[in-house]
Amino acid sequence: MDAASLKNAARSFGAAQVGVADLALLRGIATEPADLLDGFSRAVSLAVPLSGPIMDALGDKPTPLYARHYLMVNGLLDDIALRVGLMLQESGARSLPLPASQVLDPVAWTSYLSHKAVAVAAGVGWQGKSLLTVSPLFGPRIRLATVLTDAPLAPDKPLKNRCGSCDKCAQACPAGAIKNVNTGWHYASRDEALHFERCAVKVTTEFAALPGVGHPICGVCVRVCPFGARKKKIAPGN
Repeated sequence: MDAASLKNAARSFGAAQVGVADLALLRGIATEPADLLDGFSRAVSLAVPLSGPIMDALGDKPTPLYARHYLMVNGLLDDIALRVGLMLQESGARSLPLPASQVLDPVAWTSYLSHKAVAVAAGVGWQGKSLLTVSPLFGPRIRLATVLTDAPLAPDKPLKNRCGSCDKCAQACPAGAIKNVNTGWHYASRDEALHFERCAVKVTTEFAALPGVGHPICGVCVRVCPFGARKKKIAPGN
């Protein structure tokens, strides 16, 4: 199976963007377990966009509608990742679909690996000042999942960071957590970009307690990004 065929299939399953990362770019990344990437050479990054009207309706906190939508998109991504993984397996490759959202360490807020890091390496988007992956098509208004594989897929190239001097996410952050520090490729650690504890405390103690929300989510930095507000057509091959 080649990369073009895989991307076409993933899009037919519901993905809006699909990229292939060369895992050589991600060697040394924190994973759970530590040997998670052993035996794999590629990672397929899958992106599904969030609803524009739902995101536009956010003020300075999440809404019950966004909370439900967030879960629905994660469920769709899990389904797409499973289908892509099975398709790769049927072609004779090894594959390991990873869930879109599963926190393994509730203190450090980490999972099996960073879907955002994979998406950046796969050219789905660049790493924004909020640490989110900023797609040129949808801005940070995307959710992500990953499928690891040893299939010899042609990898995509990372994109140039286009955040520049924009500070809208930093100005809007209700926790004051975004430091407004730019990066050309990726941050050495999330502490370089965020006062992470401020974000974690805000979403776990305040936003998760909101009626109808019930989850540690926010979405404000996602809403204000200018790239997310731009309406673009999806180009063939993305």
